[in-house]
Amino acid sequence: MKNILTCDNITASYDGVDVISGLSFAINEGDYLCILGENGSGKSTLIKCLLGIKHADSGKIILGEGLKHTDIGYLPQHTPMQNGFPATVQEVVISGCLGRRGMLPFYSASEKKIAQNAMEKLGIADLAKRSCRELSGGQQQRMLLARALCAAKKLLLLDEPVTGLDPSASAEMYSIIQELNQKDKMTIIMVSHDIEKSVEYASRILCLCSSSESFFGTPEEYSTSHLRINLSGDKNYDRKS
Repeated sequence: MKNILTCDNITASYDGVDVISGLSFAINEGDYLCILGENGSGKSTLIKCLLGIKHADSGKIILGEGLKHTDIGYLPQHTPMQNGFPATVQEVVISGCLGRRGMLPFYSASEKKIAQNAMEKLGIADLAKRSCRELSGGQQQRMLLARALCAAKKLLLLDEPVTGLDPSASAEMYSIIQELNQKDKMTIIMVSHDIEKSVEYASRILCLCSSSESFFGTPEEYSTSHLRINLSGDKNYDRKS
């Protein structure tokens, strides 16, 4: 398989304090990577580095051949502000094509088709003319995932995509993400606090335990790693063992 993203010994800091130190891992096309870690372990910093929003202080982030930062579909954490966003579903979804347009003032027919296909794939085509304010939490997340799909060519980066959803909507979102990975061969990087689901769905686990200590490997390897016990004190994690 082709390598799609490599972090080579990256270090990132704020105000001179290392948040990530010497982190290395690589994923291939079609992988499903879940990033776990305590609050403050560097997950958000890593996301910003992968998106090109923040530059690593040292080391390199290498994107696969032909892949650019603007080709990464990004689903951010849900915020209350999104509930009252004054736009239609179609307007939000097609805005994911902005990185494709360059300086062109209007969306092309092909971009409109990309947005339509994304809405159909996420089961929200019938909501295209609805206001975002009228959507349930699960519908909003599907809308934002459709927007991310409009940007994504090979890679989706999802930041806690089920936060705030009820169990039914969460299960639906996990099923959609799994289908995008397995059926559509989309590479997934997902930040999660749900260890049980991460181990169930992911093909790779990255666990950030401290600025200088981390785990990267398969879910089976993670299940027997001594580093996983470092997460047991974080109340935000759903642990049943």
